[in-house]
Amino acid sequence: MHFLLTNDDGIDAPGLAALEKAVRLIPKATLSIVAPASEQSMCGHRITTHSPLKVDSRGDNRWAVHGTPADCVRIGLFALDLKPDWVLSGINAGGNLGQDIMISGTCAAAREATYHQVKAMAFSHYLIRGLAVDWHRVSQWSAELFKNLQSQALGQGDYWCANFPHHPPGELAMPELAHCQPAKSPLLVSYEKHPDGGYLYNASYGDRPRDPGSDVDVCFGGGISVCRLGL
Repeated sequence: MHFLLTNDDGIDAPGLAALEKAVRLIPKATLSIVAPASEQSMCGHRITTHSPLKVDSRGDNRWAVHGTPADCVRIGLFALDLKPDWVLSGINAGGNLGQDIMISGTCAAAREATYHQVKAMAFSHYLIRGLAVDWHRVSQWSAELFKNLQSQALGQGDYWCANFPHHPPGELAMPELAHCQPAKSPLLVSYEKHPDGGYLYNASYGDRPRDPGSDVDVCFGGGISVCRLGL
């Protein structure tokens, strides 16, 4: 199988390196990386259409695109003429749960691939402030998770969205996987006046509502949430 890897944290992000390591654990896998040249977090499904997209070669089968994650997928498929069996997006440094899915560039890349009938998964890692991320461990979990999900049929227009929980670094078996639905409760939104003028977004991600049985509930509870999402 050939994999096209992308993300929204940028081509130099540790989560993308962890995803690359995960793919290299899959027997006979080959890969190409087409990722943003700089961080594009929370850009949603934005596409560049009215200006040229600069693409820098970063070595064999590796390109940095001066655009969004969805741009990267389009460039990979239609400019670089890649023919991936799967598009894998992530591993995002931060959860993409519930309402995040619509905002996330990570999920947008998987969604864009799905529009073009390429199977796709988005991987994200919920973060607890002050707790280090064990990216090596997450690589192993990602490879194991892919093997689990690739054998499950995806309907036309469907893609996978997975979120890893945040546990302290160290040896730990892969947490229990739970198939669920995205939380429907909105993100908590608040603003405070900024000394320089205007209003600054101010909300605690970890205090968001935990709809019972939702992706937020599963992930915050220490499990891996897996949602089958449709266009």
